[in-house]
Amino acid sequence: MTRTPAPKRAVRAAFDKAAGHYDAVASVQRTACDHLLALVSSQDFSPDRILDAGCGTGYALAGLKRSFPAADLLALDFAPAMLRQHAPGLARPLCADLEHLPIAGASLDALWSSYALQWCNPQRALPELARSLRPSGQLWLATLGPGTLGELREAFLHVDNNEHVLNFQPPEAIIKAAESAGLRVLNSERRTLHAWAPDLRNLLSDIKTLGAHQTGAAHRAPLGKSAWLRLVAAYEAYRGPNGLPASYDTFWLIAEKI
Repeated sequence: MTRTPAPKRAVRAAFDKAAGHYDAVASVQRTACDHLLALVSSQDFSPDRILDAGCGTGYALAGLKRSFPAADLLALDFAPAMLRQHAPGLARPLCADLEHLPIAGASLDALWSSYALQWCNPQRALPELARSLRPSGQLWLATLGPGTLGELREAFLHVDNNEHVLNFQPPEAIIKAAESAGLRVLNSERRTLHAWAPDLRNLLSDIKTLGAHQTGAAHRAPLGKSAWLRLVAAYEAYRGPNGLPASYDTFWLIAEKI
């Protein structure tokens, strides 16, 4: 049995804890899913068996069922509490890691993964995703790039030099890993999406619920009053008409198994 590394256990625990509140703050995640579904649906491709890898609370499943009503849907997530949020009957649930899929090789026509790959090592995850696809099967992917939460990263420089935000992989690294895994890129897009909050405390609460605060770094004491005030002041420089933004550098990819 493969032992789950400590950073991934922390991410799993964060998502299990947040499962009941996730959808209330996941507007960017829904936008990313909706755009990926539009890209997928514009193709002349009719899969019979689809896996949603990293399905979260299952938002994408209803759209996939509408677009491919005859397809057999499977829904995989490594946080059991997320799987318990699903509407019954839409998909068969699987609790597992993207890097260790409990799926036979060449058994899927399509593999959907939205905002999940960033929790993985793409050099390990993409070969595993490719392994599960049949020849000419497709990978439908949305993930986060290095500009994600750039405002927060910059604001924390006014506090200390520690790492407070995940280091997200650039699209070039994702494409290289996909091609090395035997996938051919059919389409890709990149755009920054934004979430908004009235103040920094609410923004950080939303980010924590979405799991993006996880860095794998050692636990640190809460910020003192002086450090917190510096952080708030630095973040205020980004305020816009809708409040304080959180940027999500989003990369969409459609690729075919060679």
